[in-house]
Amino acid sequence: MPSSVELIRASDLSDVAEYAYAATAPKDARLIFLAGSCPLDERGATVAVGDYAGQAAACIETMKRALAASGATIQDVISTRVLVASSSQSDLVTAWEVVRDAFGEHDAPSTLMGVTVLGYDDQLVEIEAVAAVID
Repeated sequence: MPSSVELIRASDLSDVAEYAYAATAPKDARLIFLAGSCPLDERGATVAVGDYAGQAAACIETMKRALAASGATIQDVISTRVLVASSSQSDLVTAWEVVRDAFGEHDAPSTLMGVTVLGYDDQLVEIEAVAAVID
């Protein structure tokens, strides 16, 4: 089923960004606000300790499961916020590349930011998302 999300390109803005600059959903769309997806296993233990890419991949899988439980897919995501516990731009880019690749051509608007600390022991990455679906 095609997504109800419309990604918006801005031809007068730089094309360096690897995501759309904006997105909209129809007025009758149901919005889904996901909690931050964390790199936790089924027992609540942090996975891929010390590995930014591994934790980003685990966060994507957590996000996909939460989306599925909400009746949505990654193609229904309207925006994301990627939080990376690091002051090193290369660590942020490492996490971002995993997220970018997971979304593929559905390059929803996103914010990538470095933060001081995240909520779980050994946690390096967290991904927030909003999705929109037509029921």
